[in-house]
Amino acid sequence: MIVGLDMGGTNIDAVIIEDGKILKTVKQPTNRDDLFESIWGTLSILLKGYDKSKIKRINLSTTVSTNAIVEEKTSPVGVIIQSGPGLNNKFLACGDENMFISGYVDHRGEIVKGLDSSEIREGVRLFKEKNIQHCAVVTKFSTRNPNHEIKINNAIKENFSHVTMGHTLSGKLNFPRRVFTSYLNSAVYDTFKDFALYIKKSLEKEGISAPVFILKADGGTMNLDASEKKPVETILSGPAASFMGINAMLDTDKDAVLLDVGGTTTDIFFLVDGVPLFEPLGIKIGPYNTLVRAIYSVSIGLGGDSGIDIKNGNIKIGPKREGVPYALGGPKPTPTDAMIVLGNINEGDREKAHEAMKILGKQLNLPVEDTAKAVLETMASMIKDKVNELLQEINSKPVYTIKELLYGKKVEPSLINIIGGPADILAPILEEKFNLPCYFPKSYDVANAIGAALAKTTTEITMVADTERQILSVPELGVYEKISGNYTLGNARQRAVELLKTSALSLGAEEDTIETEIVEESSFNMVRGFFTGGKNIRIKAQIKPGLAQELRGEIND
Repeated sequence: MIVGLDMGGTNIDAVIIEDGKILKTVKQPTNRDDLFESIWGTLSILLKGYDKSKIKRINLSTTVSTNAIVEEKTSPVGVIIQSGPGLNNKFLACGDENMFISGYVDHRGEIVKGLDSSEIREGVRLFKEKNIQHCAVVTKFSTRNPNHEIKINNAIKENFSHVTMGHTLSGKLNFPRRVFTSYLNSAVYDTFKDFALYIKKSLEKEGISAPVFILKADGGTMNLDASEKKPVETILSGPAASFMGINAMLDTDKDAVLLDVGGTTTDIFFLVDGVPLFEPLGIKIGPYNTLVRAIYSVSIGLGGDSGIDIKNGNIKIGPKREGVPYALGGPKPTPTDAMIVLGNINEGDREKAHEAMKILGKQLNLPVEDTAKAVLETMASMIKDKVNELLQEINSKPVYTIKELLYGKKVEPSLINIIGGPADILAPILEEKFNLPCYFPKSYDVANAIGAALAKTTTEITMVADTERQILSVPELGVYEKISGNYTLGNARQRAVELLKTSALSLGAEEDTIETEIVEESSFNMVRGFFTGGKNIRIKAQIKPGLAQELRGEIND
């Protein structure tokens, strides 16, 4: 048995799946003030009557890291940055305190200028003075030579709760993105560590010993221990679960719009010939561009519980969720109230929902039912407008998928797939707005948990082999090996696959689910004067996102 949990801002969705068959689903309200009780209570209801010893793994998606960043509830971080010449330091200053130090490593990994230990001591003093307990250390070209980051870490780690070294997060070359990614990893470290503790306590209380895996932004999973070291990888874990759920239940080989309409937000994704769009450099969250690899997704503040106002005679929905729906005792009318009035949902106080629509209707000069219909029409129009805006942006530049870069491709959706609580209600309205067929699966209301449950472990590595210096490096794995001057692209491919498999197994992958692929490779001569000085070989390899098992018995509505 596999257990899938989706920790949303409004609800916790949970599912048990065995041999591709859904055995049981549960939806419980999320209590942000007591996550332990929320998790434990949901698991207790879900697993009642089932043999817990048969649980093979628990896959979980969570919004805790994303929410901490968006709501600015992160831990203070001191950032030590060695930027070398040629960069304006101001735009790199993302920490609560920033220490820019001298020294420099060049693009080949050669140390041009060493560290000044007095600067490091001054950084420690400054951070401790401000009671900062978390650090990030990022030096330019540390992916080619991490010597300076490692030395700084060894010098300061006893003084702080956690230190993130930039080279451990990604092997990609983009120094500003590595600075921001390292900062965020340390900033959400405590938040995620507390969350992991809640998970462990909940499982212990339920007597469950199965391994726990966390969904990453790329739609894959990593084990709980790995996620505690790299919590930044769990940013946008929730939307990734949404995508995997839609993919599991509504498979297609066409260009498509994918929607997950929740209580707080609507997540938007796109498929190209059935393959997801991907962020080629990494996701952006808030003001920060990162190196976190991810499925392309955009979240807008529009959900069933979004507050509704009337502005200049027009219906304005969201972007904030200001509480539960009016029918459940909330402060403002919401789309959920409109659905209750129209008989789409049977929950809460119908009279209160009627009152909510009446409040809006007075300002719109509309009867109650017409007001409710206008609210849902507005909701669908907002989604359509945002989808059109995103398509225009996507089609104005090269299109990247998880598999490849598609030159000259224009994304032209021929259908919509939708999940989330109001999926069945919004589907016919969206069909009319888009003039496209809109499909939803039978288990549309717990699709995120199903997606989390079925996701398999993924990872990516970036390898550089310098035959002149006779060094092979895979920074995110901490691999720096001696190679011969005759090392070839073929040797590099073979070693990349070996390391990729080892990495996947360390993250909890099952050997029979590991499918490796080389996504980029190059080999070119390095010239010194009139002579070839060696070869620079680069390999990017991945285990792409996918389903650990096919879902059986799901019938589309």
